[in-house]
Amino acid sequence: MATQIAEQIRVGSIDELKTGGCRVVTGGGHAIAVFHHDGRVYAVDNRCPHMGFPLDRGSVKDGILTCHWHNARFDLASGGTFNPFADDVRSFPVTVVDGEVWVDPQPAQRDETQHWSGRLRDGMEHNIRLVTAKSVLGLHAAGADYRVPLRIGADFGATYTAAGWGAAMTILTATANILPHLDADDRAVALYQGLLHVARECAGRPPRFVVEPLPTGETRPEVFKQWFRDFIDVRAEDAAERCLRTAVELGLPPGHIADMIFAASTDHIYLDAGHTLDFANKAFELLDHIGWEHASQTLTSLVHGMARARRSHELSAWRHPIDLASLVWQAREELPALLEQGRQATGWNGEDALAREMLGESPSDILDAIKAAIKAGATAEQLGSAVAYAAFLRMAHFHISNEFGDWDTVHNTLTAANALHRALQRAPSPELLRGVLDVAMSIYLDRFLNMPAQRIPETGGEPADGTQLLAEIRERMDVRQQVEEVSHLVSRYLTGSCEPDALVAALGRAMLNEDAGFHSFQIVDAGFSQYRQRRGTESGRHVLIGMARYLAAHAPTSRAVGQTYQIALRLHRGEEIFRE
Repeated sequence: MATQIAEQIRVGSIDELKTGGCRVVTGGGHAIAVFHHDGRVYAVDNRCPHMGFPLDRGSVKDGILTCHWHNARFDLASGGTFNPFADDVRSFPVTVVDGEVWVDPQPAQRDETQHWSGRLRDGMEHNIRLVTAKSVLGLHAAGADYRVPLRIGADFGATYTAAGWGAAMTILTATANILPHLDADDRAVALYQGLLHVARECAGRPPRFVVEPLPTGETRPEVFKQWFRDFIDVRAEDAAERCLRTAVELGLPPGHIADMIFAASTDHIYLDAGHTLDFANKAFELLDHIGWEHASQTLTSLVHGMARARRSHELSAWRHPIDLASLVWQAREELPALLEQGRQATGWNGEDALAREMLGESPSDILDAIKAAIKAGATAEQLGSAVAYAAFLRMAHFHISNEFGDWDTVHNTLTAANALHRALQRAPSPELLRGVLDVAMSIYLDRFLNMPAQRIPETGGEPADGTQLLAEIRERMDVRQQVEEVSHLVSRYLTGSCEPDALVAALGRAMLNEDAGFHSFQIVDAGFSQYRQRRGTESGRHVLIGMARYLAAHAPTSRAVGQTYQIALRLHRGEEIFRE
């Protein structure tokens, strides 16, 4: 058995090593494979960095060590890999004294944050999810702030897609938003999934080159706002992008930039079924996390979608059998006078009642109710809150007799409503307030999804065993179409004096357990946001019920994404993956 002397490990004589070709020794917490090849001695960690296969069972030829499980190849001298899906294997210093081979079990120290940041870029560039998972875990173990991987993903996603901001960047931002509400063990897997979506969406796509700012002496925010709106109106994508880049580089305040983008997002009725406003809101939320210094690359990625967005007043559903578009245009024209009257009033507090009216059967009555609320002094934030609650009520009342694809119809309105609410909190303006009228009409158009309306569970307030209820929710999520069962369990939990934060975290974990896509991340982000403002209220209970029903309807999946993460986690812990 090898004996450690002077902090080194004796491997054996050079002749013994020549005869066997390889010998494995242990020390310093490592199993080290020592090879004799072409007259030289090399030592590397015996665990293949890809999935832990013992490298002493590999083969060496021409100075290249090949792992026999997945054919990963390494430079035997340095440990560097030739394959992006693997990582560099740790190498160890070797000395030969008087015919005896010694190995130092302490590899050279490295900057773990720098190393895993580089590996994360590799994983995203080559769209290798195991590398991405291992990198996120490595950064977490190194004590890196969540913004380190988030910035890498944001920079990659804003650069490597000529199509600009899309679903993946929205998922990445939603991931960052929900992190504080998750259990500590789930935060790394959430980041991994967000980064994975960005890598997938950008795979094989060309980079997007940001235009140079104008050489202009113009600095007035109102001028840039008008320019930008006009260019988006006529779909002049390049001109709009250069205008926006110039405004950012001039150092106009973030609030002015937000006002500029949100106004252009609401100049036409309900652009791209609400996605335009949702993407714009998410871009600003991402900058809240990664810093305004990334604004040029991030915000200009919105322009392509804004300029090409479908305008709802062009759609037949908004024109027939009722000309909703004309009703909205007329209500928009009345907003300035209504806002002026509302400035004289105070103390409006009818959010929940207004939300219920938005579920009505008459679009004219709905618009009249909104106008009355503005006249009575309702703030922009209150109106946004009401429309978001109404959209969640549609989800809570969604009946499973509808076709499965109809979940996404009500979901699209819900996420647009949440985005509008968040945007109104950030940069309220008369232009952005027009979005309340638009989203309210989308809620009206979704009324068929509540025919019949599913009754929301009304359970008593008797004490409940929260731990048992959470376990039952997890079990139900393992069976298809347990929508009503899950909604009753969530309702019972919230009315049974249980800790709501644990339920929120459990619902977040339920989403992360699945091969969750764009809509699942959106609704969890929206649900967490809306519940945070309604915690402990009936409307808050309805929000979580609506969110849970959607998640239950979309579970279980094959859960392949989670399996990859579990492999990475086991490797990170040093567990054996390969077993004979």
